[in-house]
Amino acid sequence: MTSPIVRFAPSPTGRLHIGNARPALLNYLYALAHNGRFVLRFDDTDLARSSEEFAQAIEVDLSWLGVAPHLTLRQSRRVALYDAAAGALRDSGQLYPCYETPDELEKRRKLQQARGLPPVYDRAALRLTADERARLEAEGRRPHWRFRLEPGVVAWRDLVRGDCAIDCASLSDPVLLREDGSYLYTLPSVVDDIDVGITHVIRGEDHVTNTAVQIRLFEALAPAHRPPVFAHHNLLVGSSGEALSKRSGALSIGSLREEGYEALAVAAVAVLTGSSDSVHPIRSLAELAKEFDLAHLSRNAARFDPADLGSLTHRTLARLDYDDVRERLEAHEIVGFKAEPFWLAVRGNLTRFADVLEWWRVVEGEIAPVREDADLLAAALASLPQEPFDETTWGAWTAALKATTGRKGKALFHPLRLALTGAENGPELSLLLPLIGHARAAARLAGG
Repeated sequence: MTSPIVRFAPSPTGRLHIGNARPALLNYLYALAHNGRFVLRFDDTDLARSSEEFAQAIEVDLSWLGVAPHLTLRQSRRVALYDAAAGALRDSGQLYPCYETPDELEKRRKLQQARGLPPVYDRAALRLTADERARLEAEGRRPHWRFRLEPGVVAWRDLVRGDCAIDCASLSDPVLLREDGSYLYTLPSVVDDIDVGITHVIRGEDHVTNTAVQIRLFEALAPAHRPPVFAHHNLLVGSSGEALSKRSGALSIGSLREEGYEALAVAAVAVLTGSSDSVHPIRSLAELAKEFDLAHLSRNAARFDPADLGSLTHRTLARLDYDDVRERLEAHEIVGFKAEPFWLAVRGNLTRFADVLEWWRVVEGEIAPVREDADLLAAALASLPQEPFDETTWGAWTAALKATTGRKGKALFHPLRLALTGAENGPELSLLLPLIGHARAAARLAGG
């Protein structure tokens, strides 16, 4: 198999949310699994709505998720390519001018429906004479331009949906250029796919009906160029089935990052929801790429419950090794010989990564000890072993305390935990005690 070249093509008109992060990740994972290349292409030909601020935010969000493009393109800088392609289609008679207004087209569609006919464009513009076109333009009308679809059935083997076919007779000739000369999505997308050599188009199932048109465009613009392989995945929707909107800001990648969810948890939810693979924690995108298969995706909508992210973030952190988080710990000045055993001790007790700061304070800083049983704490201080401490120190110390005080279970362990950590619950004290050390442990048992 030739190394694939895939692309993610967002319009920079809003923030990236978890729903449109799904195709970005699916494309990236496919490239990763097959030693391919991932192209980030900003579909920003709609200059009125596109923004450089949103484009930069999308790049930041993808980077946070671990998605690293091999190439980044902006369609607004590639208009000459689209002009050349449109010119070639005009010359061949496959792109033709139309002068109907939106109101006229709507009336025509309703009339066709009333007659029991499919509401597709009737190609009336092709019957206009040169004089009629000149008269319309003299009236101030400017044409939009439609691509003339070749008749017949367009069939393809979809990597998710299997065998697919669309009869072009059921489709209107698509508008490729607006009256103002600007391009709609279809033509620039195909031109770029040909120019960059895209081999696989992995996108949401809402684009299925566009595929027949795009395959016909591939055939018209590059007869010798094999159209890409298509894969139309199910869409990620809210827990009640509602569509996710990038304009509302709800569930944006930026907001999820600010709320402290792990990028790997967000990626796992975005990719695995709605597949035959259960949503589970991952250690890296490379690990996910090895196990994930597009064929595992369901044909049903993928319902996403934001509550899943909290649990998955906790379980993701618990799986990460020290080397996975070394740089993040260093950014919080958690360094030195204690850093690795500290991470291994606390990782299973983190709701968010930022919780490490509180536990680092427990082992390296000052806390307010809670004194629940003064007699027990006095006995504990008197019998506190001398250093060096290791993972067996806690067990030996508490066994001796049990024998001398008669306390056991919660009556023994709860007062010690409150005094040593100031918290009701937390990591195993057999792991924390060597990090707290003799001096801090003694001071806290004494009430200092």
